[in-house]
Amino acid sequence: MKLFLIAGEPSGDALGASLMAGLKAARSDIEFSGIGGPLMQAEGLNSLFPMSDLSVMGLAEVLPRLRHLFKRRDQAANAVIEGQIDALITIDSPDFCLRVAKQVKKRTAKLPVIHYVAPTVWAWRAGRARKMARFVDHVLALFPFEPPLMQAVGMGCDFVGHPVAQMLQAAPEDCSAYRAGLGVGAGDPLLLMLPGSRRGEIVRLGPRFGQVARGFLQAHPRAHLVLPAAPAIADDVAQMMAAWDLGPRAHLLDPRAAGADYPYQKSCAFGAADLALAASGTVSLELAAAKTPMVIAYDMAPLSRVLMRWMLKIDTVTLVNLISETRHIPEFLGKAFEPAPVLAALERLMGDQTARNDQIQAAEVSMARLGAGDRDPKARAADAVLRVLGKEIVG
Repeated sequence: MKLFLIAGEPSGDALGASLMAGLKAARSDIEFSGIGGPLMQAEGLNSLFPMSDLSVMGLAEVLPRLRHLFKRRDQAANAVIEGQIDALITIDSPDFCLRVAKQVKKRTAKLPVIHYVAPTVWAWRAGRARKMARFVDHVLALFPFEPPLMQAVGMGCDFVGHPVAQMLQAAPEDCSAYRAGLGVGAGDPLLLMLPGSRRGEIVRLGPRFGQVARGFLQAHPRAHLVLPAAPAIADDVAQMMAAWDLGPRAHLLDPRAAGADYPYQKSCAFGAADLALAASGTVSLELAAAKTPMVIAYDMAPLSRVLMRWMLKIDTVTLVNLISETRHIPEFLGKAFEPAPVLAALERLMGDQTARNDQIQAAEVSMARLGAGDRDPKARAADAVLRVLGKEIVG
């Protein structure tokens, strides 16, 4: 069986690698090709071109790179057609992935197309699902409320659970050892900084994250902070932290230095932190899995900000708030993302045990609804793929 997978950013790379592992466990005769990052490559994918070429978000950010993205779209579609592929599996990154799927379906209508991660039609641009149904056969959904929305427009859809709900968390003693290794004393605060996994986010959000970090360290002379760099942008993050010039209490968790131990060190950092400031996205679920209280802050380019505000259908973008049906995670979006109010929110979260407990309870509800304690999402996703292809495992 030949499968062509496309992921466009680190969260999609993690999902793709998990799916590949599940498929390999179910069958021994699968060949993978496509586009992915280091995690998918570790599972055996030879990426057609660097996944980082696709890690662009927001209309204003995409426009200058349209010509290059169209070239990559055509390259990917041609590789699918010429590779005698049994199925195309696109993973998140809908602006790129679904354009590839559309081209492929025009040229070979019978090729099964499976999209992993339902479009957020519950949040904005509700018409996307109907358009997507023209060239996507089946959807693997991360959230339990999504299948009816996909099925209503004619696509098959399975809720397969979210891998973050099954992630192994660092042991408490390892988290304590991690704090000690950074020089964090007993009772001293450790702030986790997560300004994003895309180069554009680092450029756009980095200066304000840096101001918050400086203010927090000044207010807490014994505090430390740690910033785990996404592997694809480690150079950019290192340069950003050097520009912040925060001194020895600011620690970069560098995947280049950590090597294969990076995922576990990152898990230790999440578990060791007292609180976090994070960009909006899947990282809020990772923090919830680690039961780390958080503040969310995000901004886009001015044009993207205006368009998003006009089209947004929900009053919060934080996934933990949405899944738990609470609003316990404070968020500062667009023009509201200013260092002073964000720093004030972190200070409140430090001193308000009720607010911290509310967040932890919302985190536990979110993880339960995403499949914690249930069957492993990678096995559920793999079974769904094989069933769609008519090659399900018996027994």
